[in-house]
Amino acid sequence: MQSKLNLDQSVVKRARKSAEKIAVDVQSFVDKHTTAAVERTVARLFEVDGVDEIEIPLPNILVDNIKEGGGLGLGASYWIGNAMIHTGKTPQEIAEMISRGELDITKIPVADEAKIKEVITVLAEKMVKRIAANRKDRENYLETLGEGPRPYLYVIVATGNIYEDVLQAQAAAKQGADIIAVIRTTGQSLLDYVPYGATTEGFGGTYATQENFRIMRKALDESGKEVGRYIRLCNYCSGLCMPEIAAMGAIERLDVMLNDALYGILFRDINIQRTLVDQYFSRIINGFAGVIINTGEDNYLTTADAVEEAHTVLASQFINEQFALKAGLPEEQMGLGHAFEMTPTLKNGFLLELSQAQMAREIFPNAPLKYMPPTKYMTGDIYKGHVQDALFNMVAIMTNQSLQLLGMLTEAIHTPLLQDRALSIENARYVFNNARDISSEIEFKKDGIIQKRAQLVLGEAADMIERIEKEGLFETIAQGKFAGVKRAIDGGKGLDGVAVKHEKYFNPFVELMLGGAK
Repeated sequence: MQSKLNLDQSVVKRARKSAEKIAVDVQSFVDKHTTAAVERTVARLFEVDGVDEIEIPLPNILVDNIKEGGGLGLGASYWIGNAMIHTGKTPQEIAEMISRGELDITKIPVADEAKIKEVITVLAEKMVKRIAANRKDRENYLETLGEGPRPYLYVIVATGNIYEDVLQAQAAAKQGADIIAVIRTTGQSLLDYVPYGATTEGFGGTYATQENFRIMRKALDESGKEVGRYIRLCNYCSGLCMPEIAAMGAIERLDVMLNDALYGILFRDINIQRTLVDQYFSRIINGFAGVIINTGEDNYLTTADAVEEAHTVLASQFINEQFALKAGLPEEQMGLGHAFEMTPTLKNGFLLELSQAQMAREIFPNAPLKYMPPTKYMTGDIYKGHVQDALFNMVAIMTNQSLQLLGMLTEAIHTPLLQDRALSIENARYVFNNARDISSEIEFKKDGIIQKRAQLVLGEAADMIERIEKEGLFETIAQGKFAGVKRAIDGGKGLDGVAVKHEKYFNPFVELMLGGAK
């Protein structure tokens, strides 16, 4: 891609080099630790599912038993494999025995380590083949049905009732949506367990459960065949159950996942150590399953000024890119986030937003960037809001964005109604069609406002990443350098679920999945 912004590529390389060193430093910590959520994910990938009589998920019961026995550092694979040899039972049956008080998994005799690995690897390969088959199904749908042009029209449903969500999602698909995001119920990211079954009650969204994923996937496949294009399904594998939900999504063929540790650290006060370890495994799963991740840099601008702190968004994108590469996630699946969030009263604000979007596109040319709509300065004036969304859509088509989360004219009033979503889709389709090839037709004035702004932000981002490299990511977050929010390394939720790996620890899914489609 030829630069329209005249960016100094040596500065881009400097930023990437520092970001890579930050990722290497964090990875050295990640490689030495596991978490309760990682081990519950392993249990789920061994098809442990269901709840007991008081609705406690069996993966939690199994891993809590391991943790109480002091065995979390050896990992769920070790203890499940050993129990299978000792009892002759499946992982599901073992979890049910623990639930009934018939088995204490860390107290049974220990078998030969090689035999444990042999038993476990057979099980792991079975699940890996199932997830690979899901990826192949997606590819077949894309080949036979096709898809909409980029930017994909990305809309939300958020009724709280999965069956009502289905009706709204299918209506949106008929209206032209390419991606349906089922917003997760408020506060689910702070639950240290995944709810079970189909749900009909939620606040501000619908619970992320495997059954809800299955119901919506089936509905969108039906709609895709009806409208003649593949409809992607998005949910959230962030929070305290990040890798578990990634596994559930891989099993049920979700296509897009919100997946960002920094979001959870800053905006949900989840412990830094816990969520960075969880993020690594979740991204390995997403990479292998062919899932596009969405990162959360756009959220920084809801608490920090979009003009003054624009460089923090770019700095985080550079770091997130390196984290993703460490987990084997290819650039083509990195939906790095950014947003149209400058105050509408700002003189030449459109030019600055255009500069920011073009800069992201040029620096990450292969990434399916996720572009977020104006929300912070939506006032309830639906006419002005609709114009703000139109300008947002115009920037997107001018800069070749990829995933366009459509703005709603009723943002800040209520959860969007069917007609609100229809108007948003109509707005985007109008702008995108009327300006389809505008990107290839325009250039930016040399040393003009747009070029100078991008060069300034890039330089500030590179300087910031170099400082993070020297101070360390944990310390940078503790100082509140991202979004103005401070989080301590030993603070936040979920720290008690972190464990140092034993020298005999193993997780077969890391080796089998790392490297994506390879």
